[in-house]
Amino acid sequence: MTFLNFLKKVRIRPLSQQSPCNMVKYLGQQEAINIDQELFNEYRYSVDQLMELAGLSCATAIAKSYPKEQLEGKSVLVCCGPGNNGGDGLVCARHLKLFEYKPVVYYPKRTDKQLYNDLTHQVISMNIPLTECLPEKASFEKEFGLIVDALFGFSFRPPVRDTFVPVISLMKTTSVPTASIDIPSGWDVEQGEPEDGGIKPELLISLTAPKKMCSKI
Repeated sequence: MTFLNFLKKVRIRPLSQQSPCNMVKYLGQQEAINIDQELFNEYRYSVDQLMELAGLSCATAIAKSYPKEQLEGKSVLVCCGPGNNGGDGLVCARHLKLFEYKPVVYYPKRTDKQLYNDLTHQVISMNIPLTECLPEKASFEKEFGLIVDALFGFSFRPPVRDTFVPVISLMKTTSVPTASIDIPSGWDVEQGEPEDGGIKPELLISLTAPKKMCSKI
């Protein structure tokens, strides 16, 4: 499916006119990959352009869903993985800071590429705390009012690597709400929640369009 053909298939109607059968177009993993490649190759978008758009969109969605007054001065833990989803999270953290939130970036496995080094530099330059250590669970719920899950995107294939098991476990067990970017980390993009149980975000922010696993929520 091409990007333009995808847009033609998406029906945009007032909510009062929508029904479950025509409301949403779900993307499979290969469709999502193909759309990205078309944006890169045919339309000449760069990775950092798309990342900036995605991160800003995520920060805007979070600000609408969780007004900063609702967090009562608590911080937002932005959990970033090593790929593009993590890059979206780094951009999101920067915009949340501009929206006067208090983001803290948890970045346990960095990617040694110039784009990610630049994004990390921007985060640090804005005095956003960046750590490779997961906050202590005992004090977590007093310190944080929201988790942003930017660990894995639509290209994720299980199992979850050992580095990320503790933060996935935290998101599964804490009462602090989670907002996931594109897919809940650890879920299969098409089959949905893992058999041993996955994180259950309160907010899911779909990029381009919801992925097939959303039909199973």
